[in-house]
Amino acid sequence: MAETKHKIFLRAIDALTQIDLWKQSGCEIVFTNGCFDILHLGHITYLEEASSCGDKLVIGLNMDASVKKLKGDDRPIHHEESRAAVLAALQAVDMIILFSEETPLKLIKTITPDVLVKGGDYTISNIVGSKHVREHGGVVKALSLIEGYSTSAVIDKILASKVK
Repeated sequence: MAETKHKIFLRAIDALTQIDLWKQSGCEIVFTNGCFDILHLGHITYLEEASSCGDKLVIGLNMDASVKKLKGDDRPIHHEESRAAVLAALQAVDMIILFSEETPLKLIKTITPDVLVKGGDYTISNIVGSKHVREHGGVVKALSLIEGYSTSAVIDKILASKVK
């Protein structure tokens, strides 16, 4: 984990120096966000596609309290440090910034990425931060979605197998 710890930031303000250096060197910053509670093929495919939309992929990772608000009291399955470490180990991921709000709008406004992406279950108009990114010359994309893969479905399958 020591090799990937440098990718994880607990506060956006601490990540800005690195993001600014990337921008100054001409890198295109891609941003996405999520809970990434139980990583599955859908996540991996999505993150690889997101990474190909620019030079550096930054992930806004919901902290445990915000996951609980969004997904319910039984979530997250894995705590934020564990989720961040798993994401940081992926080659496609350059940085993880944890955030506590229910949406990443404040984080998006802080870093102003060049490209904002979400999965295909979103439309451009309902992607949080899309207006801000477009107003600053950026691009917003809804990426493809692999049907049949979701953390909720994985959890349901595990619970169903326990009942048998």
